[in-house]
Amino acid sequence: MRARTQRNDDKLATQVVGNIGLYLVCYRLSRRGWNVMPTARNARGVDIVVYSQDASRTLTIQVKSLSRCPSVPLGGSLDRLFGNFVVVCSNVATENPECSILTPAEVRKLAYCNDAEGGTSYWLERKTYNLKRFREAWDRIGSGLGSSSKTVHQAVATDGRRARR
Repeated sequence: MRARTQRNDDKLATQVVGNIGLYLVCYRLSRRGWNVMPTARNARGVDIVVYSQDASRTLTIQVKSLSRCPSVPLGGSLDRLFGNFVVVCSNVATENPECSILTPAEVRKLAYCNDAEGGTSYWLERKTYNLKRFREAWDRIGSGLGSSSKTVHQAVATDGRRARR
């Protein structure tokens, strides 16, 4: 009996798409010098905790993973956005995934809302999260090397929260 192999056009399970995005973000942050710790999967809240090499800075990140480039479902409430940053990983089922780095405040500001009889739903359209200022903008998070990063504190301050020192 031949084992079935995964083809590029086969649909990946939601859990696998989420894992690809999570570990892609962990890889990119590790390359920037951060110590990276994914949290328990399927738990509400942040997906990744990072701290700088000298442990002077800590940040939390939520990851939204998409197999292609559709809109990002945010659920029935924007109150579930936690952390210092939200990273949207699109095209994770391809050889060229892309990441957009936003703050929760930016996500709330850019989110679309549909108040239907069945309830309220929020989402981000690709045209909003894929803007040049967000696309592959890892400098917004900064480097985990050194003792401080102005970039991190400026971006986090726009969300009304500060990185722990």
